[in-house]
Amino acid sequence: MSVFAAPGAYDRAITVFSPDGRLFQVEYAMELVNRGATILGIRCAEGVVIGAEENVEPLEEAEYSWKIFKVDEHIGVAIVGLSSDARMLIDQARVYAQSNKLTYDEPIDTEVVTKRICDIKQLYTQHAGVRPFGVSLIFGGVDKAGTRLFGTHPSGTYRGFKATAQGAGRETVLAILKEEYREDMNLEETIKLAVKCLTKALEARQLPPRIKIAVIPSETKKMEMLSDDKIERYMK
Repeated sequence: MSVFAAPGAYDRAITVFSPDGRLFQVEYAMELVNRGATILGIRCAEGVVIGAEENVEPLEEAEYSWKIFKVDEHIGVAIVGLSSDARMLIDQARVYAQSNKLTYDEPIDTEVVTKRICDIKQLYTQHAGVRPFGVSLIFGGVDKAGTRLFGTHPSGTYRGFKATAQGAGRETVLAILKEEYREDMNLEETIKLAVKCLTKALEARQLPPRIKIAVIPSETKKMEMLSDDKIERYMK
């Protein structure tokens, strides 16, 4: 009798589909993502806004709990899930972005770097002896195609979005975005909407309102983190 015919064996084998066509290890990785801190991305004609909850322990240094990172001057990424997995993927994205700049003498497209990271993720769903990356990433950037926003899945798939969210507060955020997002919003309105979404997501789970926001304006094509004071003013 094959070990994979035993009850529960499909849970342990990343390369084996269950009889109903599921890869349980990938689904478990997504469950980890769904329990993590809320992240979001919203794009408008004037730029891209990326936001994240920042849950900091009382004795922890606040600056070491980042969920938002810079990939290149014009591309940022928010992470949810295993930070160690995300760090490795972000390092790969940065190397790929710089390699593209050296080879072609132009900034990398947001979708190209997203696809590259998803190619790596997909490889880890095919081979025995490995596990899927337990992290989802939201890439936002401004390139020659305009403002771009992509969400990734532990399986290696990705999709383009006007606005999206991942993590524990995803349902709360998506409900607000479906109600209030407009394609003709300016950058200021988009920042306010991002702050509102994250604040409401934290309130729903009775957590302190600590959030981080990054902005990539179309005018400058350079990512900048908003200061805590500025975010505080938006929250009020």
